[in-house]
Amino acid sequence: MSFDTTQAWFDLCTAKARYCRYLDSKDWQALADLMTEDFSLDVSGASDLPVIEGREAALAQVRSSIEHAVTAHQVHNPEITFEGDSARVIWAMQDRVLWGPERLSISGFGHYHEHWLLFNGQWKLKSQRLTRLHVDVLPAAGQ
Repeated sequence: MSFDTTQAWFDLCTAKARYCRYLDSKDWQALADLMTEDFSLDVSGASDLPVIEGREAALAQVRSSIEHAVTAHQVHNPEITFEGDSARVIWAMQDRVLWGPERLSISGFGHYHEHWLLFNGQWKLKSQRLTRLHVDVLPAAGQ
């Protein structure tokens, strides 16, 4: 291993914190910068979508889903396994997605299963699979 695992653990946690902040603040360029170009997004366990290949396609899907929603994503308790200059991470997660007065909203609980790669001292997200354990459906704000 070519790096200090304690520092790498901290850096991965910081990168994931940024991921959540960029997602919730809709900073799409900063979010894209955290991902590899061949990023793979798998939300098939939580939706009817197929696996999405490529950073641009994945970001387009995420934007179409939550761009006009108020979101809050939190991750906890990372389980990190280092494999050379890459890491496999499982994060416990909770998200809240409020789409507005015309649509039901959700509060979900589950896990992100991720593969991160170290490029020039920066961790980049290579793949992400979302699994959900439970979703609370919330009434639309106007109801």
